[in-house]
Amino acid sequence: MLHHVSFGTSDLDRARAFYDPVMRELGLRRTLDVDEAVGYGAGITVFSLNLPADGGKAERGNGVHVAFEVESREQVAAFHRVALAQGGTDAGAPGLRPEYDANYFAAFVQDPDGNKIEALTFMAD
Repeated sequence: MLHHVSFGTSDLDRARAFYDPVMRELGLRRTLDVDEAVGYGAGITVFSLNLPADGGKAERGNGVHVAFEVESREQVAAFHRVALAQGGTDAGAPGLRPEYDANYFAAFVQDPDGNKIEALTFMAD
């Protein structure tokens, strides 16, 4: 059973500034805020950004991303819009992804560290 997912970040202040409004669009709030990490969830922390334990530079995984399921296509679009406004990079505009499922509606962005995140829904609006 998956408990939580963590990405590395080189700058926690920048991560907070990006993720606070983006996670709010997904219905998540800040649940962890310590010197080396910030986390988000609805109750427990399910997603966090951490300074690398080895003190090295945070590097993104090629092909790695985290997907957050939401209830509507409008939430997917709002996630994408807010992420770009907070300095994220477009990695796939909101739209249907029929190669996954006929109702798979998603958007992808990269955060300021280059980590890829996705919002998706199977609900038709």
